[in-house]
Amino acid sequence: MMNRDETSKYWMDLDSESLDAIRWRFYGHQSDYDWENGPYESAIDCIPLLDHGYIALLDHMGTDIDIVNAARKSFGRESTFFDGKDRKLLRYLWKHRHTSPFEMVEFKFAVKAPLPIARQWMRHRTWSYNEVSRRYTDEDISFYVPDADWIRKQSEIDRQASVESGMDFFSSAMGSHMKMIAAKDICHDRYLELVDDGVCREQARLVLPQSMYVEYVAKVNFSNLLHFLELRLDPHAQWEIQQYAQAIVEMIENIVPETMDIFNA
Repeated sequence: MMNRDETSKYWMDLDSESLDAIRWRFYGHQSDYDWENGPYESAIDCIPLLDHGYIALLDHMGTDIDIVNAARKSFGRESTFFDGKDRKLLRYLWKHRHTSPFEMVEFKFAVKAPLPIARQWMRHRTWSYNEVSRRYTDEDISFYVPDADWIRKQSEIDRQASVESGMDFFSSAMGSHMKMIAAKDICHDRYLELVDDGVCREQARLVLPQSMYVEYVAKVNFSNLLHFLELRLDPHAQWEIQQYAQAIVEMIENIVPETMDIFNA
């Protein structure tokens, strides 16, 4: 797997035709991701996801040294730089689930995700959220439509799970993909008609489908973020939310590298 610098060089070395092909395949030809600046120009990092989604790291407070210094506060001691003793203490804290020192580090994200993924995310009630409201705006509406080769079959043994589909399912998935496009287009058209008819936005939005993207900012301390990652990186989690969780790992591993080494071990 390429690191961040290698990935950046890879993208810069691509010719425009190859770059357009990759953008079409992975992010959709109508993606509203700004490839020059990203949706948040001042973001520390931003990763496009699915066909129109993204996650951006807006801000953070603290690093690995703040975690071990919070633990040492009980003894009135403090480290000025991270060394082997700090690494040993950090591993002890993680192994024995002494979580309060990890709460001294915080992260703030901006997220654009399909509605069902956002609602799964917001089951984590230790985060703080604020979301774009369709009561106040009818602009910038987009929808998640998985490519045919992203469409999965329903598991026969788990009511809430899906399974990867083989080539024998692909022709059926192509038809399902087109049905998804048609369904979201009909819903969006009816929504726009209702708005044009003067129906209030808070009622007109009732016809918008679950495939609609929602945008929100979310803040969380590191302890609760690690719990989120444990659950949402699990293979049993929905594939789409796994993509957001993996993107978070990529964005924070240079900020808290020692902790993430332990987490990933």
